[in-house]
Amino acid sequence: MKLTEKQREFLAYVSGYIEEWGAAPTYDEIRGHFGFSSYNTVTGYLKILERKGYIRLPSEKSRKRAMKVLRPVETRRFECPLLGKVAAGRPIEAVEDMRTVEVPPAMTGRGEHFVLRVEGDSMIEDGILDGDYIVVRKQPVAENGEIVVALVNNEVTVKRYYRRDDQVELRPAHKGMRSFVVRDDSIHIEGKVVGVLRYCR
Repeated sequence: MKLTEKQREFLAYVSGYIEEWGAAPTYDEIRGHFGFSSYNTVTGYLKILERKGYIRLPSEKSRKRAMKVLRPVETRRFECPLLGKVAAGRPIEAVEDMRTVEVPPAMTGRGEHFVLRVEGDSMIEDGILDGDYIVVRKQPVAENGEIVVALVNNEVTVKRYYRRDDQVELRPAHKGMRSFVVRDDSIHIEGKVVGVLRYCR
């Protein structure tokens, strides 16, 4: 049975996650990735995919990570340009690297994407560590609370974004580190962080 575009995106995410991590994503991870407001929406998509023969759900509710993909959509990786480094601390200058990084299709979806290497530890409580690579979808706007890559006075940083009136707070995810606040007209959003890549060293 054919899938709708949204169902294909859903299956691509689950397939890519299993390929990357060796286990299925949790319902909470799926809900967060797609921005669903309810776990019932996650359950609905999974049941549709099972009915159409693309996945098999475990019989025990406690083994949700044991779901299996029977007919995965394309799981090849995509290459995104590596555009340098970004600070998870105070801003640093980002320099174009002219290399590419392989990215799972579940992290891309629609739009144009690029990759930056993180330096610093101010986002560790959001799971972004020093040396990680972040996958960024290019977009000029963001919602409050989203993790963004922002250009401030010709320097680039990654932080959570909060806009209030004519000011923007760029908030770290590290206890003891303070936010910094800038005027709305002195910041440019380069994109939204949609994924994190980590390599064993």
